[in-house]
Amino acid sequence: MSDSTEQNTKPGDAQEISSERAESATRARLSGHWIFFGPQGVLRAGWSILIFAVLCAILIIGSQIFVGPLLHVDLNAPIGPMKGLAMELCQFVPAVVATWVMARLERRPLLSYGYQGPARAVRFFSGIVWGFIAISALVLVLHHFGYLALEGRTLHVGAALQYAGLWGVVFVCVGFTEESMLRGYAQFTITRGIGYWWGMILLALLFGLMHRTNPGESPVGLASVVGAGMIFCLSLWFTGSLWWAVGFHAAWDWGQSYFYGTADSGMLAQGHLFRELPVGSPLWSGGTTGPEGSVIGLPLLLIVALAMYLWWGRRGKSPFAGSGWTPIKMPTRKPGEDSALQISDR
Repeated sequence: MSDSTEQNTKPGDAQEISSERAESATRARLSGHWIFFGPQGVLRAGWSILIFAVLCAILIIGSQIFVGPLLHVDLNAPIGPMKGLAMELCQFVPAVVATWVMARLERRPLLSYGYQGPARAVRFFSGIVWGFIAISALVLVLHHFGYLALEGRTLHVGAALQYAGLWGVVFVCVGFTEESMLRGYAQFTITRGIGYWWGMILLALLFGLMHRTNPGESPVGLASVVGAGMIFCLSLWFTGSLWWAVGFHAAWDWGQSYFYGTADSGMLAQGHLFRELPVGSPLWSGGTTGPEGSVIGLPLLLIVALAMYLWWGRRGKSPFAGSGWTPIKMPTRKPGEDSALQISDR
């Protein structure tokens, strides 16, 4: 008999191995291990999202306790750029820290949740261009139909440039904060739990809920926020990164708050280039919500989504392909191998 034949597993040995595996699985079920960890030993997506949310909440509340009394922000009055930046940093830093903690637990790089891949600068600046074009189109359409009146420039050249730069920094921070918090770690993780599109819907609804307490917000405005959340998530589906979404988000808000001087989700900015006055029914003009509170803004979001599909959708396969409506199947982990979710960025 050859050596290879002697090394073959005997029927009794196979039964013993099978019995040991069944016993191990039974022990895992009895110990409750399966409640927290999946078959590959990875913390289940729901628990990961919960830990991330709790970390964000604790850190944000803690930062507001220390910084809040120094700001004295009246949300019903126009907010200056420095206070606006301080308010955003109270959310941006906690979001980064919470993501870093989860990245360490999952043994993945911090930037792996939407900030890797090629052409990052191109996508970021193209997002800025298209974000400003989109908000300009909405404002000009409202102005054309008489739902919005634009007044002349309110700042001299020096002040205009200063406020433009300051508000630019603020809204880039807003873009990074909200995209990292809702389309970064949360979207990547919820995808392996319930699938990409279900996760997108839930997080977009949460995005709208987060704006519900803004003074001057309206039901149409909240619908626009939910739609914008889906647009940003759609860009992640097509490109594998959040750079375009951050740029678009920042330019959209900058265009409303600084350039055209409109309300932005009910919030007013101090120091803006032009000034707008809504005219007529808030349903069409946006009222105190701003241009995104107009029903005219909803078809605009559909046009943006269609343009994204025509530009990106036919040019390649999504990094999230196969995880649309179903959870991602985690690869079987070998001893010493990274068990983190494997989603490659373009």
